[in-house]
Amino acid sequence: MTIPDYQTFMRPLLELLSDGQERSRRECIDALADRFGLSREERAKLLPSGQHRVLDNRVDWAKYHLKEAHLIGAPTRGRWHITPLGQQALKEHPGEIDGEFLKRYSEFRQQSATKSSDREASASEHAHADPVEQIERAFSSYQESLVDDLLEKIRMATPVFFGRLVIRLLVAMGYGGGLREAAEAVNESGDEGIDGIINQDKLGLDTIYIQAKQWTKPVGRPEIQKFVGALEGKKCKKGIFITSSEFTRDAQDFVTHLQSRVVLIDGRKMARHMIGHNVGVTTKFVYELKSIDEDFFEDET
Repeated sequence: MTIPDYQTFMRPLLELLSDGQERSRRECIDALADRFGLSREERAKLLPSGQHRVLDNRVDWAKYHLKEAHLIGAPTRGRWHITPLGQQALKEHPGEIDGEFLKRYSEFRQQSATKSSDREASASEHAHADPVEQIERAFSSYQESLVDDLLEKIRMATPVFFGRLVIRLLVAMGYGGGLREAAEAVNESGDEGIDGIINQDKLGLDTIYIQAKQWTKPVGRPEIQKFVGALEGKKCKKGIFITSSEFTRDAQDFVTHLQSRVVLIDGRKMARHMIGHNVGVTTKFVYELKSIDEDFFEDET
């Protein structure tokens, strides 16, 4: 038979996990291939890029949508399990589970509405968009999905891992000189509202103080004021306040009127910086979009 589309994999994946056991991604993919009786050739079939298998990609997308509806959880990298909501879906709905079915869950509707609002608002315009525009829109939508996934990982990380992640990200962005120097600087502090110190450049000509909060609740103005007070106590004019959550409007307005330069990085900005600097992400595909070289053909005389 042919390889099922990702929606066809949704219910079987839930059923596979229905015993409550946590399974690896690879175990789930192989079990689903067995269930559908896929041949060796079908299991090995690659996407047009030649880098990843069609089967793996479709199961990944099935898991992605089920996870957005909170029917599946992924507590650690590459490990999946069914949630109580997923168990309930199997019990109460014996029919097909697909994208239309998932719309009954508010979490899925909210995610879908956020990611597709721009497309829905200009559906007529998109219908007449040229191929390049369609590619760019699809790429933008995928990037936002990746930001969501990264943000979830950031918020689930241990405090120790979160601290190391902040260091790796800042070093990747050009601060600190290197991981060893940055780690030593960060570990030296931790008092007076300051979590770390890092060099602005590799030569150490200027110093930046860091505050990192792995919170789920918004960071308000009082926390920023405390950080600014700590900066003034150190006679420092530059600071970075980074959080896995977000900043209140009062906090954002407060930093715009400071003499000290304080940069606020919320969870979504942090995730975007991670993508931009290849921290915690890997490149799956590289596509080259080519066009006619008009100058080349103008020389034909």
